[in-house]
Amino acid sequence: MVYGDEKYRSLLSGDEEKSTKWRYGVPPNYDIVNKLFEEERTNVWPVGSLEERVQSLVKNFEMEMFHKISPSDFKTIDVNKYTFCLNGRKPLAIGEVSKLGGYNPFLQTALPDEYRYYNAEKETAESSHRAFTATFLRGFALEIIQVYSGPPNIVFKFRHWGYMEGPFRNHAATGERIEFYGVAIFKVNEKDKIEGVEFFFDPAELVGKLLKGPGLDGSVEKAISSCPVLRNTG
Repeated sequence: MVYGDEKYRSLLSGDEEKSTKWRYGVPPNYDIVNKLFEEERTNVWPVGSLEERVQSLVKNFEMEMFHKISPSDFKTIDVNKYTFCLNGRKPLAIGEVSKLGGYNPFLQTALPDEYRYYNAEKETAESSHRAFTATFLRGFALEIIQVYSGPPNIVFKFRHWGYMEGPFRNHAATGERIEFYGVAIFKVNEKDKIEGVEFFFDPAELVGKLLKGPGLDGSVEKAISSCPVLRNTG
C-alpha cells in the first residue's frame, strides 16, 4: 500500500498517469481540502504505520472512484473482482458503480421515492459532483480514526467532514461543520489491490444536515457549480 512519494494521493501523478482519462479533463486539485484535513484531523499517523498506509489507500481509492473514467486506469482495485457494498445491500460490480458515479453509490437508500430528498438513482456523476462541490467549498475531508485489522481484510473507522459554506439543493448555506463517522472493510489481494469494499454508515446523517438551511430558488448553487475551478476540486 505504498504509492510513490506524493503526500496523500500519489496516484494523481507519475508516468503511468500521463494517459489517464480524467472525468473533468485534468487531474483534480486537492490543495484546499488538504489544508482543511491538516488543520482539523484528530490524528497524525506516523509515516509507514498501518494507519497511515490505510489512509493513503483509502484517499487514493476515493480519488480514483470520483475522478477516473476508465476502469483500466484504476490502480487501487482489481477491476475483474471488485465489488462495492453499502450497509449490507446487494454488492455492485465496477460497471454498476461507474454507472451511478460520484457520491451516488454512497447515498443509496431503500426509502420510497417520495422520501428521498436526494435520490441517488436519478442523479449522475456530474450532477452529484456539482451539488456537493457547490456545498463544500473547501472540500470534504477524510481521515482514518482507527484500524481494527490489517490486510487481507482491512477493517477501519473513518471520519468525513466539511463546512456547508454553499447551498445544497435550494437550501441556503449554514456555515456549520457537517461530519459523519462510519466503518469500512477493504478486502485486498497479495498485490494490495482491492477486491471488495463494504461501507457501513447512515447516509441520512449527511443529507439530513444539509437540509437545515432556509430554501432558495437554486440560482446561487447554479452560479457556484458552474465555476470550472470549484467543479474540479476534490
